[in-house]
Amino acid sequence: MYRFDLTDSYIPAQTDDVVLETTVGGILREAARWRGDALALVEVDERGENLRRWTFAELLADSERLAAALASRYAPGERVAVWAPNVPEWVLMEFACGFAGLVLVTANPSYQTAELRYVLEQSGASALFSVKSYRGNPMAQIGAAAAGGLDAVREIVDLDDPAALFRTGSRPVDLPGVAPGDAAQIQYTSGTTGFPKGAVLSHRALTNNARFFARRTNTRPDSVWANFMPMFHTSGCGMITLGALQAGCPVFLVKQFDPAAVLRLFEREKVTAVLGVPTMLVAMMECLDATPFDVSSAEVAVSGGSMVAPELVRRTVERFGCAFQTVYGQTEAAPLITQHHEGESLETVCNTAGLPMPQTEVSIRSVDGGNRVLPVGEVGEICTRGYCVMIGYHDNPSATADAIDADGWLHTGDLGTLDRQGYLRITGRVKEMIIRGGENLFPAEIENTLLEHPDVAEVAVVGLPDDRWGEIVACFVRMEPGREMDPQELRRHCRAHLSPQKTPVVWREVPAFPLTGSGKIRKFQLVEDYAAETA
Repeated sequence: MYRFDLTDSYIPAQTDDVVLETTVGGILREAARWRGDALALVEVDERGENLRRWTFAELLADSERLAAALASRYAPGERVAVWAPNVPEWVLMEFACGFAGLVLVTANPSYQTAELRYVLEQSGASALFSVKSYRGNPMAQIGAAAAGGLDAVREIVDLDDPAALFRTGSRPVDLPGVAPGDAAQIQYTSGTTGFPKGAVLSHRALTNNARFFARRTNTRPDSVWANFMPMFHTSGCGMITLGALQAGCPVFLVKQFDPAAVLRLFEREKVTAVLGVPTMLVAMMECLDATPFDVSSAEVAVSGGSMVAPELVRRTVERFGCAFQTVYGQTEAAPLITQHHEGESLETVCNTAGLPMPQTEVSIRSVDGGNRVLPVGEVGEICTRGYCVMIGYHDNPSATADAIDADGWLHTGDLGTLDRQGYLRITGRVKEMIIRGGENLFPAEIENTLLEHPDVAEVAVVGLPDDRWGEIVACFVRMEPGREMDPQELRRHCRAHLSPQKTPVVWREVPAFPLTGSGKIRKFQLVEDYAAETA
């Protein structure tokens, strides 16, 4: 655990661990060398039942066989899109692309035609690897329509067809040399505030970030990970898949998140570690309230994406009897910037997003255009610098220049503070910051206060245009099952904990929130839907 006594909101890179010159394929070869016959990967279907399984040696053999097939069809550096749920072929493609020097483009399996076409066209993908359908989404038809007319797309490959997947082409099958600094993936940002951009992530960034994550969660060869985070996101294909691999432990890859199915998996396989966005943990808590499961094997639960509500942290610790760690990051940082250490107090975990990852600089900078490092405790933009920062946005130099300044600092677009001990607190988004009557209000502070109310399950606070104040505070709420929203009661709750100007004046109850593929609330959609409703 790091010890700081800061006066300015800047933390230099910590040297308790080192950045290794590793690649995605290289870490699989190393894992197979020392954990060859041990269980590496288990396929789990929608019902939570185990299907196929691989040892580390078998995973390496299948990945290298697929890499040879891909290398015979695509030149090093070409981009191929994987558009599928959490299936083992996704993992095989990740390692095979790593061996073949191809850049894997991730795509959300819920995409519709226009969304998928945008990713294929913007990335310049040479192929689309997909499945026929998923959760009612006719992916074969959508894929064909999305790729139609795109000259760059030479193949559409069904991941469930081994003959097509492992087909040998006319190119020489020798695998190329792959360097740690080479591009490994293009991940499209979640788009909570608009159209996604393709963050290009290196082998070095993905592999080291995942290893640091695994070490902080105390992942060991005898650990057991359940992976229900989407593989198209850095949490699923990076933190869990690459982290557990480097720790030498098995991963149960869950095709579709269903809280009861995941809890049955816990009970049957003695799962020790999970990572889930807050909405997933809330669903698991609600399921446990209705049906008891034996989750005593749990050692650590991890969540992030924003500040995790203190009440959710406490409920998870109580129900699972495990430690809790909050993480903070973004796709452009491969993804982790901060994480808690083992043994930190519950109060610290509830109220902060942890300390910087090894070899990662963090600073809080002014948003007034001066790019100044602020004193501790002052709200500013969270910035980071180091090995983990993306190579850039694919084919978008202006967006890259906006995100990474001349000194190499990635400007996250998130607002937060550092305290004297170096702990990060998230207060909101630069673009989500509500300016009411000239005063800056931070949605996360209001959201966390409302989540302390026992009747509130989920909440999103946004700013709405107002002729008098510039913006007013609006709150969208999903209540706990069986509870109805009482705006007066929630207003009283806010006033007991917050100053008057922070108390929402517009209240809307929603049965569910519109979510991005990585589980974040699409706040801009809430604003658009409200505007249409009140027009």
